[in-house]
Amino acid sequence: MFRTIHLRDYVVYLGFFAILLFFTVMLWDRGFVSPDNLMSIVRQTTPVTIMAIGMTFAMSAGEIDLSVGSIVALAALVAALLLRDSTMPVAIAGGLVVGLVIGAINGVLTVRLRLPSLLVTLGTLGIVSGLARSLTDLQAVPVQNDTFTGVFGSGSIGGVSSLFIWTCLALIIGHCALHNTIFGRHVLATGGERSAASSQGISTDRIKVLTLMISGGTAAIAGLLYAGRLHGARYTLGEADLLTVIAAVVIGGTSLFGGRGNVIGSVIGSLILGMLNNGLILMGFSVSDQMMARGVILILAVALSLREART
Repeated sequence: MFRTIHLRDYVVYLGFFAILLFFTVMLWDRGFVSPDNLMSIVRQTTPVTIMAIGMTFAMSAGEIDLSVGSIVALAALVAALLLRDSTMPVAIAGGLVVGLVIGAINGVLTVRLRLPSLLVTLGTLGIVSGLARSLTDLQAVPVQNDTFTGVFGSGSIGGVSSLFIWTCLALIIGHCALHNTIFGRHVLATGGERSAASSQGISTDRIKVLTLMISGGTAAIAGLLYAGRLHGARYTLGEADLLTVIAAVVIGGTSLFGGRGNVIGSVIGSLILGMLNNGLILMGFSVSDQMMARGVILILAVALSLREART
């Protein structure tokens, strides 16, 4: 009759409101809760939010993708180069193919060679980072296509930022796909108990490959968003995002061991980290202080995840 209440189901939302309340009080005279600043937080966190949604699928299936940051840079550079010499649809397709192909390679190596995705994606992280650096010989590539920049970060529809629209679309699609489709149930089953899932006819190898492709694809979308918002691409894009993405997903309630995922929680986790960065900047803290704060939050989230896994 009464459903057991687990702390992990609500801690991300409580944390969100606690941090929002703290910075609202501490920065009342600095416009922290002004509509412009709140929208700025959403815009700045959109690429991380998109990647966190993709990572949620991978981690729900019991895998992890460390290559997302390098995919961001390579996808952005490929799209920017194609925009210079071809059409916008070709450029977008090129960037997305980069992410999907790398995700497929990660998945195939993981399931065929029976290697941990942690090690596989660590290896592809280095390979893809090297490709991004050599592709343009460390040179930035400007993006001068106004339509592209408008769609991917710098534009708006009816006064609403395109980045906010991307966040909402990714949230709706990701949540529905994970929690309201057969595929989503298979992802959670694969991460929860792979042998049991296999005995029920679920192709767990295919699920793992697809989830890593989703992670790579969302990283490629993040690269396009960076290129559109910054009007250019370079090899450093996304290189500092990996810790933030993993922190957002773990804070959001997705299990490190698979079998449990929360897309809404991952989005809230991303916004928490965005609020934290924004608030600390307004309070005059340095980048190093922000990094330490993210590290503390990640440790707390992992500790809570491990505690819940033992109960």
